Amino acid sequence: CLLLVDSSESMQYGSVDAKKGGRTKFEYGCSLAACLAYLLLRQQDAVGLIRFDQSVRTVLPPRAARHQLHDILAALYAASAEGKTSMLDVLKRAAEVQPKKGLIVLISDLFADRASLFQGLKLLRHAGHEVLVFHLLDDEELDFQSSGMTRYEGLEELDQLVCDPRALREGYIAALQEFLDEVRRGCARQMVDYQVVRSSENLDAVLAKYFSMRLGLGKRRA
Repeated sequence: CLLLVDSSESMQYGSVDAKKGGRTKFEYGCSLAACLAYLLLRQQDAVGLIRFDQSVRTVLPPRAARHQLHDILAALYAASAEGKTSMLDVLKRAAEVQPKKGLIVLISDLFADRASLFQGLKLLRHAGHEVLVFHLLDDEELDFQSSGMTRYEGLEELDQLVCDPRALREGYIAALQEFLDEVRRGCARQMVDYQVVRSSENLDAVLAKYFSMRLGLGKRRA
């Protein structure tokens, strides 16, 4: 298994105060990747890691060695979220790092060019890999429940915007749904497993859903 963790600047976002248990998307993504690595290594599966933004920043080839979990944790928690996201080059590199057929897990908010994302997913599928996408989004990004005049600071070089979010909510929700539908359809076309994950969700619930899906997939293929 190869875990791909997005550390682009948009992954810095987190709408809940850290003192109340809130985490940025990047922090949540690191925790999710760490849990997956632990569980898979317990099964004696080989696990690797790629951390990326606009380019690949960290590469740990898949191994089942006892020290691999320590190396993955060190790579994740020494990192910070920065830069833009470039999916195609990252997914091409993933195919190089894991040349044998296997499972590739992408953990990202997918705020990148969708054409390059779908092209990269197609490349991985044609190489025979199983691919799982955890589409990680914050509650506020999904629900847009803010009220009163609010200043939004763009990430990845976007400008600031001061507005009353109630006036924008209907259009925002429609645009968000279009975005999610586009990604879901693009993944379905490539037979890529796709799961939207809220950064407020308990990790055990996310992992239970994942393993339930994997079990069902195994039964269908059997």
